[in-house]
Amino acid sequence: MNREEILNLLPEINEIKDGSLREKVVKVWNDAINYRQWTVAELKSIPFTLLADNVKISFLEHVRVVCRMCIACDDILSEAYGKRKTPVNRDYLVAGALLADVAKLLEFEKKPDGTIVKSDYGMKLRHPFSGVGLSFKHDVPAEVMHIIAVHSKEGAGEKRSPEAIIFHHADFIDFELVK
Repeated sequence: MNREEILNLLPEINEIKDGSLREKVVKVWNDAINYRQWTVAELKSIPFTLLADNVKISFLEHVRVVCRMCIACDDILSEAYGKRKTPVNRDYLVAGALLADVAKLLEFEKKPDGTIVKSDYGMKLRHPFSGVGLSFKHDVPAEVMHIIAVHSKEGAGEKRSPEAIIFHHADFIDFELVK
């Protein structure tokens, strides 16, 4: 898949001001998409979770909505508290929001009949681990990999950065409402 197709699927990538980080996010997505040769149509139809029945929200919708929720949360905190707000690196927040679930594209696989299931790979390695691995390969900053690593149950009990706190709660708002 080419860069423009990825940016069309995930226009929030353009919210990342740092051009180098923006390109790294595109490259991670490209690797994840190519791992199982996902098509644009398949990417738009993958359910965002396999942990609930009859999920009507797609994987891409979830990624985009949670990213926008993170941006909105940061905006509201900035508006309310100004300089008193805990500093948040917006680029890291957006990159982390866009990459936290990218490795579900490795965790899931499509059966010949088109249904999406958890792969054998996914049974052994959940997406936070694979997401960090993919991101490390592309020299994504440790601050962003931290968001990926601690966003789910694997991060329980770990100290989270401000960006990871915002993402974790936005992600679980969306997940819990669907579940």
